[in-house]
Amino acid sequence: QVQLVESGGGLVQAGGSLRLSCAASGSIFSLNDMGWYRQAPGKQRNLVATITSTGRTNYAGSVKGRFTISRDNGKNMVYLLMNSLKPEDTAVYYCNLVYGGLGQMAWGQGTQVSVSS
Repeated sequence: QVQLVESGGGLVQAGGSLRLSCAASGSIFSLNDMGWYRQAPGKQRNLVATITSTGRTNYAGSVKGRFTISRDNGKNMVYLLMNSLKPEDTAVYYCNLVYGGLGQMAWGQGTQVSVSS
């Protein structure tokens, strides 16, 4: 029905930057909230940032001032620009989409972000 594909993950040194992209495809008639979550080994999956259909953003305290979430509704894409990366940012990052009138949810497969010191 709906699929999300993340890209842009990789290896980077502390202080560097990465830009994650997430492309949504399938039967999407209404885009609502889009966001990014991450999960480090042995930890729960936590919210990183979200962006509403009108562009309102919300960030986890640990990434405020360093990460920027944005979206392109015409392309059904959401992005996460990560600056000043820290080793503790190392995790699998997942794209999330809430869509449709009933708040259906889709998840991407995840992309690995590794930050070395």
